[in-house]
Amino acid sequence: MKLIVDRITQEIAVCETEDQTFIKLPLSRLPENTREGSVLLELDGIYSLDTAEEAARRQALFHLQNQLFDEDDS
Repeated sequence: MKLIVDRITQEIAVCETEDQTFIKLPLSRLPENTREGSVLLELDGIYSLDTAEEAARRQALFHLQNQLFDEDDS
């Protein structure tokens, strides 16, 4: 299962699932470098960071933001 970390509050990560529902997970169960926007993969109750997917998502958002605010297109 793939999860996106929506927000982190105290010791809890609120994550969006692939079916767009939200679940709460204790940070203690997640990899050390987990942050808001991290993409997590869950397999048999073990969570790992998908850094390639996270980088691709951030690049796509950056590209979209540039298109929206590009002064040359106005």
